[in-house]
Amino acid sequence: CICIDRHFTQISPKEGWQVYSSAQDPDGRCICTVVAPEQNLCSRDAKSRQLRQLLEKVQNMSQSIEVLNLRTQRDFQYVLKMETQMKGLKAKFRQIEDDRKTLMTKHFQELKEKMDELLPLIPVLEQYKTDAKLITQFKEEIRNLSAVLTGIQEEIGAYDYEELHQRVLNLETRLRDCMKKLTCGKLMKITGPITVKTSGTRFGAWMTDPLATEKNNRVWYMDSYTNNKIVREYKSITDFVSGAESRTYNLPFKWAGTNHVVYNGSLYFNKYQSNIIIKYSFDTGRVLAQRSLEYAGFHNVYPYTWGGFSDIDLMADEIGLWAIYGTNQNAGNIVISQLNQDTLEVMKSWNTGYPKRSAGESFMICGTLYVTNSHLTGAKVYYSYSTKTSTYEYTDIPFHNQYFHISMLDYNARDRALYAWNNGHQVLFNVTLFHIIKTEDDT
Repeated sequence: CICIDRHFTQISPKEGWQVYSSAQDPDGRCICTVVAPEQNLCSRDAKSRQLRQLLEKVQNMSQSIEVLNLRTQRDFQYVLKMETQMKGLKAKFRQIEDDRKTLMTKHFQELKEKMDELLPLIPVLEQYKTDAKLITQFKEEIRNLSAVLTGIQEEIGAYDYEELHQRVLNLETRLRDCMKKLTCGKLMKITGPITVKTSGTRFGAWMTDPLATEKNNRVWYMDSYTNNKIVREYKSITDFVSGAESRTYNLPFKWAGTNHVVYNGSLYFNKYQSNIIIKYSFDTGRVLAQRSLEYAGFHNVYPYTWGGFSDIDLMADEIGLWAIYGTNQNAGNIVISQLNQDTLEVMKSWNTGYPKRSAGESFMICGTLYVTNSHLTGAKVYYSYSTKTSTYEYTDIPFHNQYFHISMLDYNARDRALYAWNNGHQVLFNVTLFHIIKTEDDT
């Protein structure tokens, strides 16, 4: 199936899985839209939520009716008492009628006393009538709700809550399996940004590991583009926002630029005043590999438009590890090199025709390089180059440069989001990708 995948980073949206089928392509494959959810899908299932809300309402109404019923029974006892007293009054009236002259004064006094006793029953009778009306209304509403519940039950099946919950979990598993079949997609739209934190200087980098497990949400923070070698680590985005550091690393070398990347537990960065790439392990605190990137310009020979020793840009996507840089051999235009993550050896390179100095920033998604035309207000994704087809195209994908100066812009394949350092603000951009889902028929 051909699908559009809109995956939003989560700091707040709570919608469930949504799959829409809208059309078919000429080969008969479906065209659909998939919106990926957060966890706890069952609580967000529309019908399950509606069913639970209705059941809660019926339970509340049943309790109210029980209270009214108890009060009505109490009132009924008053009515029985009143009935007895009325019968006594009737007998008294008959007796008065039989002997008005001799017993007039005495019986009228008794009648007055009886009437005084009945006066408190008048508001009781009024309340009794009101309660009777409420009970009638409640019964009618329960009948209506019962009809709605029956319709929902017929629609989703006669399952108890636990069985329904299990069915939804199974559906979630199947949908996630389907999402795993998503092959690489084409960038269609950039939305945001979401401002996560405001800290540091105008220039810097922050990142998470795209190959980390779902429970590992560590954040790394590298302030400034030069004259620094301190990396700060946070256990989660929450700790990052609050400033609760879990660890700091003192690198053996100063870095150049802001275009570092954490990939599979290691930090890859450009050594200051050189075209040497360093692989540093956070687990061991040691350099695992270093290699010179042949012919790559460095120290502001071929930087991005904002300068800052941003000659060599290291990045990762769904395919692997990449280096973006300019060379004299390619007339200062961008060169794309795929790197071996263990040895840092260049596995393959592509020469593009886009001048490195004219690029504001760049990032890789699914083996395609996307280049912005500026680091300032009005920046947009202007150029893309596919390493799969060795072809390029000019694009027009705008995004909101909220704080006017971007010095770092990198794609995270796990989060499907762009991490950016925007003039001392750490922000996230959401991306919309055009995806192709492989079916068994395609294999």
